[in-house]
Parts: sequence; structure tokens; C-alpha cells
Amino acid sequence: MNLQGRKIAILIAPRGTEEPEFVKPRDAVTEAGATVTVIGIEAGEAETVNNDLDPAGRYGVDTTIEGASASDYDGLVIPGGTVGADKLRANKDVVAFVRDFFAQGKPVGVICHGPWTLIEADVVKGRRLTSFATVATDIRNAGGEWVDEEVVTDQGLVTSRTPKDLPAFCAKIVEEFAEGRHPDQARSV
Repeated sequence: MNLQGRKIAILIAPRGTEEPEFVKPRDAVTEAGATVTVIGIEAGEAETVNNDLDPAGRYGVDTTIEGASASDYDGLVIPGGTVGADKLRANKDVVAFVRDFFAQGKPVGVICHGPWTLIEADVVKGRRLTSFATVATDIRNAGGEWVDEEVVTDQGLVTSRTPKDLPAFCAKIVEEFAEGRHPDQARSV
């Protein structure tokens, strides 16, 4: 799949985004030819973690969420990590940014605890998705159908459970980002 000319946003929390869930999708879409913009809550660098607690890498933030608009991008990646996902869903600008992707019918890839941000954006109702197992009840309570599968696609929304699912997740987000806009995904939110 060729993503030449596609602009993909990837969110990162100031500290707490899971390292492989950030790096592997970023690298997959970059290798497929996309231009990737790292969007953070704070300017500067963000620290990733392994297994929620162990320090991992430091990554530059290209733009902060205050300066970001979903209309500038063709797709969005929301990595997990318990702490990172919690920080993202607690930020009103992140939640509005995510909601706008769904309103515009653009593809979104979310892994692990990342669906917490979808729940906060109120875009889960009526959708089939997966996540880290402990998020299942939250998804159901938000009106979604949770399934225990490696990767799930629902009208441009791609979800996966854990880092072990990254090969399937990365392949599927590249495919969905190549297809582009999903008019059937667009909703008034």
C-alpha cells in the first residue's frame, strides 16, 4: 500500500504512551510513504514507557493539540498505554480533535487503552471494536460491541488489543489510510 501524499497524525501524551504502540504504527505509515505529525498535549519532547512503568524513549512533538485540526490530516493513530491514554482522554482539545475525525469520516487506528479517548469523544456507540481486555466494560457501557480479536475494522475505525497485535494492526491501518475517507463513517457527533 502506498500512502504517498497522505498526512497522518499520531497522538502522544507527555509521559505514559506505550513505546511500541507509538513507534511501530508511526514507522509503518512512514515506510508506506505518509508524512507523520506527532501531536502532543505539551510542546517539546514526550517520554514513552514500556509496560506502563518502565521509561523508554523520548520523542519530539511536532505540534501541540491546540494548533491541530483534523481537517489537516488524512488519518489518525491513537496509541495506548494506561497512563498515556488517560492523559489524552482528560484533555478537551484531544477529545474534540478525535471527535472531528469521526465527523469527517476519516480513518482512525486505536490500540490497547486508546479507546478510552474514543469513549470520551462519544464515538463508540453502535461500533464493533476491540481493546485491552480491561477496557471492554467501558466500551460496552458506551454503547459499543467489544470483541476479543487481534484487529477489528468498523467503517474506517481500526482497533487492536495489545503490542502483540501490532503487526496486524499496522498492516490494517496502512490499508485503511490508503483507502481514505469513509463517508459511511462520518457522523454528526
